[in-house]
Amino acid sequence: MGAIGQEENFYYENAINRENIKTVQAYRSGFELSNPVMGLNENITLVFKFDDLSEGVKDYYYTVVHCDADWNESFISQDEYIDGFIENPVDDYALSFNTTFSYVNYRIELPNDQMRFKLSGNYVLVVYEDQDKEKVVLTKRFYIYENAVRIEGTVRRATADAFEGSNHEVDFKIHHPNLSILNPREEVKVVIMQNNRWDNAIRNLKPLYIREGILDYDYNRENVFPAGNEFRYFDNRTNRMNGENVIATDFHRPYFHKTVKIDEVRANKPFFSYEEMNGMYVVESQDQEVRDYDTECDYTFVHFTLPLEAPLLGGSVNVFGALSNWNANKSNEMTYNFERGEYELTLLLKQGYYNYIYVYVPQGAKVADHTNIEGSFWETSNDYQILVYYRDLAGRYDRLVGYRQLNSVINRY
Repeated sequence: MGAIGQEENFYYENAINRENIKTVQAYRSGFELSNPVMGLNENITLVFKFDDLSEGVKDYYYTVVHCDADWNESFISQDEYIDGFIENPVDDYALSFNTTFSYVNYRIELPNDQMRFKLSGNYVLVVYEDQDKEKVVLTKRFYIYENAVRIEGTVRRATADAFEGSNHEVDFKIHHPNLSILNPREEVKVVIMQNNRWDNAIRNLKPLYIREGILDYDYNRENVFPAGNEFRYFDNRTNRMNGENVIATDFHRPYFHKTVKIDEVRANKPFFSYEEMNGMYVVESQDQEVRDYDTECDYTFVHFTLPLEAPLLGGSVNVFGALSNWNANKSNEMTYNFERGEYELTLLLKQGYYNYIYVYVPQGAKVADHTNIEGSFWETSNDYQILVYYRDLAGRYDRLVGYRQLNSVINRY
């Protein structure tokens, strides 16, 4: 990734550019399972955290970049959307304590005394080293919205016959009595995400009906997602015993290893409902002496196993969820063991409670298939995020004028 300049129009994603950087989190202060979304001028902060497992404290800096609805850098200068200093040192950090892995935990809260936001929209936090923007360490997306429209919606079992039984349909209306929209099909962009995933987001919906002050997106096919299955989970909050869905805890000097119970393909099995976190994780410990989860939770090698009689040709199998930054890439790709007839992967994870699923990614595909191995059932609980962007003909950037999260069980039609 090059410099963050105006001469080029970069595309930004959630990315970790160094192997020593782990457990990148972003959420609304006070609730680790929330999305990094806040209202413009809302009296709250967004918390960004990450661990560096390499030696010593680094000279890290951060900036933020405003992006359009498709995560390309906006063609506006940083001082148009940042009030304060454009570059700031990451000076809130602490060293790990009493852990087998040594690491430094870094923390950034936004907005802060050095940096506030003037505009709504898609934003990216960019962390880099030695004040050198060529040395980008990580990028993390977040959202700042205006309460300019009201979104009401429901999630239902897909009505189109071809999808009956395995898909979700997200129907919604945008009420904009106080926002004058002259040409809704050109000026309004809508994004619907399933469990914060960008790879399978629906991005090009136009309003089906346009009425006075209301845009209606009541489609039958264009707003349909494969529902998938409930996320799998395991409890990695202590090394003194096996947590739920962990079958072995071993200490191979100097590190701990956890073996998750051997999984199975669920595509051909009946649906079973249970409470989970829609792919998220929390950093936590069950050990009484651990007071500060950020610096006293240890790292463990976690081993995943998925038996399959033969490898799935033409693509990869990945362990997927917030633990993989919702990305499917080499870092979370499983290896097929021909002797054992199983897919295997080891991830280095901080102690906590984790959700995950197995996805199949066809070669060259941009979208991870979460139904091939897991199956798909309309009864599944998913969170859907609806983002409404607005740019009139004279506008120079995409305003995020509305945000709403729906749940396929709570908001079921």
